[in-house]
Amino acid sequence: MKDHTPRLLDALDAFEDGIYIVSENFTVEYMNRFMKDLFGEGVGKKCHKVLLNYDVPCEWCNYKKIFDKNETRHSEIFLESVGKTFALSEIPVTNRDGTRSKLSIYRDITRRKEQAARLKSSMESYQRLFKHVGCGVYISSKRGRFLDVNPALLKILGYHDKDEFLSLDLARDVFLKPEDRKKFQRIIEKKGRVVDYEVKWRRRDGHIIHILLTSNVRYDDKGKILGYEGIVVDVTERRKSENKIRAAHDFLDNIISCSPNAIMSMDMTGKIILWNQGAEEVFGLPVDEVVGSMTVQQIYSNEVATEVTQMMRDPKYGGVGRLNSYPLTFERRDGQVVEGNLSASFLYDEKGKETATVALFVDLRERLKTERELSEARQHLLQSEKLAAMGRLTSQIAHELNNPLFGIMNTLELMKTEIPPSNKRRKLLDMSLSETIRLADMLKKMLSFSTPDEAERSELNINTVIEELMILYDKRFRENSIKVILDLAPDPGLIMASRDQLRQVFINMFSNAMYAMPDGGNLTITTKPNGKMLHIVVEDTGTGIRPEHIEKVFDSFFTTKTDSIKGVGLGLSVCYGFVKDHDGDITVESQYGEWTRFTIKLPLVRLL
Repeated sequence: MKDHTPRLLDALDAFEDGIYIVSENFTVEYMNRFMKDLFGEGVGKKCHKVLLNYDVPCEWCNYKKIFDKNETRHSEIFLESVGKTFALSEIPVTNRDGTRSKLSIYRDITRRKEQAARLKSSMESYQRLFKHVGCGVYISSKRGRFLDVNPALLKILGYHDKDEFLSLDLARDVFLKPEDRKKFQRIIEKKGRVVDYEVKWRRRDGHIIHILLTSNVRYDDKGKILGYEGIVVDVTERRKSENKIRAAHDFLDNIISCSPNAIMSMDMTGKIILWNQGAEEVFGLPVDEVVGSMTVQQIYSNEVATEVTQMMRDPKYGGVGRLNSYPLTFERRDGQVVEGNLSASFLYDEKGKETATVALFVDLRERLKTERELSEARQHLLQSEKLAAMGRLTSQIAHELNNPLFGIMNTLELMKTEIPPSNKRRKLLDMSLSETIRLADMLKKMLSFSTPDEAERSELNINTVIEELMILYDKRFRENSIKVILDLAPDPGLIMASRDQLRQVFINMFSNAMYAMPDGGNLTITTKPNGKMLHIVVEDTGTGIRPEHIEKVFDSFFTTKTDSIKGVGLGLSVCYGFVKDHDGDITVESQYGEWTRFTIKLPLVRLL
């Protein structure tokens, strides 16, 4: 280097750019600190050796052009030796001695180039995304004009000409109602952005579409609102599908809700997740008390729930996963007993795993009640047929037997007047007359069964009827070692009844009780008012009734007496007919070998 002052060299060392001076023969005369740190000490060496470790000048070297034209040249170069890009400024310099040198300034622009490359790539990506993305993208002014839109938004709104689209007034031509855009502006300017804001827009052809807006506010450098930018998603088809699904769901929900049958669903732990109105009515439990709070085990029982689940997994009851029919009787919280039929099935996920159970319970109380009434009606019809047959039979018997029977009785009475009581034949005569009288009583029973007493009814105190009969039966009870226990209500009330028919009912029952207690026992008679009914209970400690016979005791001609002379099975049938004719009811309970209890229920007309 020719003539450089120390102060100038210090200043060049302070530069953040690389500076070096090369002579006409490519020899490095000076390098500042930046260049030395980057390439090492190179003064006295060839510049191409220092920069690239080349033995010949660089291909891009502008040395000759610079001196020939005596002009400064600017260029960009990438030096592989250091992996950096530089902005190179080369300046011709004439020294004091007339020689020429080249001053080179290397500014490291590697980072700037990388940023520029990234920015260019980002811009290109943005442009591709803006152009090809499937949803609409827009930039709009605050006053209500589109400044830029992508092709997808044009397609969504049915436009082909972008210029036409950019001339639209948003509030008037795009939003369904002008106030909708004002509302959108208030929300986005208050929060700075909106996400999935749903609003209705109008297409070019006038059709209304549902869109979701996700947008941000655009500000200038002073924070003033310039407009808005964001994306537009057309959800019209999705809304139509959702509406169809919702309509189908509502339809199914209405079917489930309005079904008169109980429909319920449980998860696999038994927790109830669905409970329709029918279930509320059948089980007597409100939906808000059941869903999410109760389990099916609390509705039925653990045993029933376990059995139902096992049957659903067994193919014998409707196929695996189904139960076609399960008779179920349970007691509601209010004490009502419900009878019905349960059917159920599993719900499965896409992998075939059980996820829930759905069940349908049909309340059969009315149906079963009707069936029982029909059964009773059939029984009554059968009873009527028996009575009709008995009526025809007894009419013939009465016609054939009454006259000769009374002739026999009269003859026996006359013979008694001729034979003194002390005569041994008198005893045989009395026995014959007694059996003839019993035969007449039996015939009378048969006649009363076929043609019931039509005596006029009146208000009666049942205690009076029972006490009168006790006087008549007192001797017979004592002779048969039967202790009578009377538990009569002080004020039993009055019933409207035929005294003779009720006397016949109790006579038959007392006779049956004596037959059931051949070795004696206790006969308890109880009367007590119960609401609008009077209950009369006749209980004995006799031999009882076999379980297989208890349903037949009120049938005509049914008897357990082995001696046909003692009965033909009409006594309790007569009782049943008389009580039913009084709008009452008679039931029987028994423990075979221990006791029998008859309960007669008659309507009260008034209390005493």
